[in-house]
Amino acid sequence: MRIMVRVELLAVIATCLTVVVARSSPQPSKIQELFTNVEPRYSDDIFEDANLDVPALIRKYRYPVEIHTVITEDGYILEMHRIPHGRDANNVPNQKKPVVFVMHGLLCSSADFVLMGPGSGLGYILAEEGFDVWMGNARGNYYSRRHVTLNPDAILSTAFWKFSYDEIGNKDLPAMIDYVLEATGEKRLHYVGHSQGTTSFFVMGAMRPEYNDKIISMHALAPVAYMAHNRNLLLNAIAPFSNNIESIAYLVGIGEFMPHTIIFTWAGEAMCRDEVVFQPICSNILFLIGGWNENQHNATMMPVIFGHTPAGSSVRQLAHYGQGIADKGFRRYDYGSALANYREYKVFKPPSYDLSKVTTPVFLHYSDSDPLAHVQDVDRLFSELGRAIGKFRVPESTFSHIDYMYGINAKELVYDRVINLIKSMNIYGFDDYV
Repeated sequence: MRIMVRVELLAVIATCLTVVVARSSPQPSKIQELFTNVEPRYSDDIFEDANLDVPALIRKYRYPVEIHTVITEDGYILEMHRIPHGRDANNVPNQKKPVVFVMHGLLCSSADFVLMGPGSGLGYILAEEGFDVWMGNARGNYYSRRHVTLNPDAILSTAFWKFSYDEIGNKDLPAMIDYVLEATGEKRLHYVGHSQGTTSFFVMGAMRPEYNDKIISMHALAPVAYMAHNRNLLLNAIAPFSNNIESIAYLVGIGEFMPHTIIFTWAGEAMCRDEVVFQPICSNILFLIGGWNENQHNATMMPVIFGHTPAGSSVRQLAHYGQGIADKGFRRYDYGSALANYREYKVFKPPSYDLSKVTTPVFLHYSDSDPLAHVQDVDRLFSELGRAIGKFRVPESTFSHIDYMYGINAKELVYDRVINLIKSMNIYGFDDYV
């Protein structure tokens, strides 16, 4: 039965890839203009940026950077990257600034908030606007692939990888937030999350409600909790087989999903750069994962993107999202049997996350064409959150899931509004939004 499921799944994936490869890659005419401006908004050396890690990448563009590590209650060693002040503006060292914590999505890392370069990466933009920027990394990705006792590369054990976004929200986020507040001397901070960075926040707010008081405002870019109307081809294909996928993977000793390797960097440089015949395939792989939008796609930057992403995750993270699609709910991880669930939760079915306990002021930023954060699912999320303050539609009909990180006009369409909202919260406080 498991072999049949695996074959069927691979057939679906192969079919999806065949369809998308047939499409041509966009090359927006404005890309060249962006690269030839006096102050470029993107990388000044594509291949160099593809091979630098996050701290080196930030230093290259003459921004201050700090590396911080924190150990979770269950022993995972997480790495955070801090940009304490701007380069061109708000650049006085050791000056108190409002703190913004930024959290990445599935298969991503802190790199996604800087790899597009100064003027385009959210991390740089926030620093220039006068914020103390901290970028988190969830357990299992390239920068947080360590544990005090467990080995992520153990051949006969997948113990390191037995986590989903449940643990990221319940353990990783609280550990990182506490560390940031202690390091800065602040009592509260602002939170910006993308995709899984929003899912894990909602988990934290529901399961660790005391942390709501530590957040001034939460800005959810492409918010993902409910996925009943998800339109992603791969996730919809995987959803019915979620528990089987994990069982098969564990059976052969695999707990990691799409780790960061030199192969992706090489492929990005060799196959995805400009003027290479395979570049349309690279574009279509991104579109398959994050939605189709030629208007915001900068194909020239794909070597840099593939040099940092995917950054790795666990098979269970993927399975947990698949479960949410299949049962159309927002529940804790399903261990696959009533007995296993009872051992973990004292009930036979995984309990739903109680979103009414998320009392942080939440602002949802969504788009019409996002296949992973469908408008109807966002509406349901908004209605169930304990303190949802605003719901903002991106003013471009084709804006999609990965455009929140890599979109050519992400600053104008999304980031500027987020920054204005954060500044308004600092000036007026939450009560003015009630």
